[in-house]
Amino acid sequence: MLDTSTVILLGRLADASALPDQPVITAVTLAELSVGPLVASDEHERAARQAHLQQAEADFDPLPFDAAAARSFGQVAASLRRAGRKPAARAYDAMIAATAIANGLPIHTCNPADLDGIEGLIVVPVPHPDV
Repeated sequence: MLDTSTVILLGRLADASALPDQPVITAVTLAELSVGPLVASDEHERAARQAHLQQAEADFDPLPFDAAAARSFGQVAASLRRAGRKPAARAYDAMIAATAIANGLPIHTCNPADLDGIEGLIVVPVPHPDV
């Protein structure tokens, strides 16, 4: 499963070998991407964010945040609290993680630190193109 950061950076990744053979995303990622154009500060940025959203909608059939993911979310939120992190601050990440756990999938991410402290989640770091 790709997290939102990885979906946004897909066109800039230098090494696709860190990505899964059959990438999937969650409906939560589409929700997160849909916020982007609405909060963009200028027309150029709004257009770029809208293009990311439309490309993701065209390329992926997202996994839903369903009852199994909702149950996994409790585990994710509890493990974040145990790690001293606030689940509300990373709500999208926590919901994406819960969907991955519920579906038995690892998360491929350019921002692995965002997922620190989540028990039962397999995180596959993807090299960030700006680092």
